[in-house]
Amino acid sequence: MQERTLISVARAHALIEAGDALAVDCRWQLTDPSHGPRAYAEGHIPGAAYANLDRDLSELGRPGLGRHPMPRAEGFGAFLGRVGITPATAVIAYDDGSGAYAARLWWLLRLAGHEAVAVLDGGLAAWTAAGLPITREIPERATTRYPVTFASEPVESAESVQAMLARDGGLLLDARGPTRFRGEEEPIDRVAGHVPGACNRPFTQNLRPDGTFKDRAVLREEFESALGGRAPDAVVHMCGSGVTACHNLLAMEHAGLAGSRLYAGSWSGWISDPSRPVAKGA
Repeated sequence: MQERTLISVARAHALIEAGDALAVDCRWQLTDPSHGPRAYAEGHIPGAAYANLDRDLSELGRPGLGRHPMPRAEGFGAFLGRVGITPATAVIAYDDGSGAYAARLWWLLRLAGHEAVAVLDGGLAAWTAAGLPITREIPERATTRYPVTFASEPVESAESVQAMLARDGGLLLDARGPTRFRGEEEPIDRVAGHVPGACNRPFTQNLRPDGTFKDRAVLREEFESALGGRAPDAVVHMCGSGVTACHNLLAMEHAGLAGSRLYAGSWSGWISDPSRPVAKGA
């Protein structure tokens, strides 16, 4: 598999049918944690494994690191082994449609140095719209061993974000919706608002109305406008808990703007310390 960011439904179907790629279902709903596992059981891409955001793509209960703390390398490696992924496995991550949760798996695999991973453009919605099959059959795959080491450079902490903003040396992009960014509503976290100095780039702006990603050239133009002349490696992404921010990371890399980083704790991690400042408004 040559794709490293997005993959079309037709190309994904060909690879999966040939046994040359493994699909991983990442469907999830923050308001209903039972949704993803239930949806997977009711029907998924043939042969697909399931990745649970809370259990497999996060390690809950790590104080100060937000609602969805990054899993430790050994825990993520154990998940990969359970579903039969090896360093040589081509992985196609998908969710309901937008790629918001699939991008989290994409980012974690890339952080582990796994190159052969892409997000299904349009997700399961595009797959079914193309008339392709789904199944309730749970695949049986031999377990493997995948010793994971995460790269540290692409991951930012609250302290490093504060230092970056203090020296005016980078751009902090918040992927949440505009009303949450402005602090007009906060349905999930206990404090509303945003990190002072952050700019808003809702991840939904990466998508067409049908849920597929905009063309590379369009995404590049939009992100270069937001960067204001900065290099991609001057950009740090955040959201509510470090999940949908990966969508902006994916979109930038798809647009040829590689090198941006993630503030993994994001807003929920930022507000875990009441001494940190909070801004409201645009």
